[in-house]
Amino acid sequence: MRDTVYFLVFDGFADWQAALALCEIRRPGDWQVQTVGFSRAPVASMGGLAVQPELSLAQLDFQRAALLIVPGGHLWQRGEGEPAVAAIRRLHAAGAPVAAIDSGVLALARAGLLDHCRHTGNWPGQIASQAPGYAGAEQYDSEVLAVSDGGTITASHLGSVEFAREVIHLLDLYSPGDREHWYRLFKHAQLPPWCVGETLAAA
Repeated sequence: MRDTVYFLVFDGFADWQAALALCEIRRPGDWQVQTVGFSRAPVASMGGLAVQPELSLAQLDFQRAALLIVPGGHLWQRGEGEPAVAAIRRLHAAGAPVAAIDSGVLALARAGLLDHCRHTGNWPGQIASQAPGYAGAEQYDSEVLAVSDGGTITASHLGSVEFAREVIHLLDLYSPGDREHWYRLFKHAQLPPWCVGETLAAA
């Protein structure tokens, strides 16, 4: 039963990038969210939040994984994090989707997951320059801030709302209409029609 969403944490992870997605995952109460680290040692986010990983990479349950979320961080730009890359490769091969934002996309590229599916990132050329062996340049889409394809979600560092929208769709949260209202609310501050009506009635 795939009922767990794993969120990778490490020293310097970008804590804000997946925050909106995580809130929406937890809201219905159908999914368990667990933090996973390279070890069980505490880490500090880019914003200075102290986080105690609930699991280590070695404790990932591939059969329960509904999704693994990989945030950005300087770790990936330094070419580090190979244990996570290996785990990402194995988890995806076991049938679980993987979502990455910002430089976390580099981990998916190093795992070989972006060679044959549509994907995006921070800017054209970044992946090729920092992920040896990457062969998916022709699949790179520079026109979107986030995209889902082939069991992967990738997003630019500017696309946290779009990233959350793709996660919401992947996990089938809310109805299609409510998803669209959600996106307009968080991206463009456009209230749903029923909220507009309530606001006018209260005026």
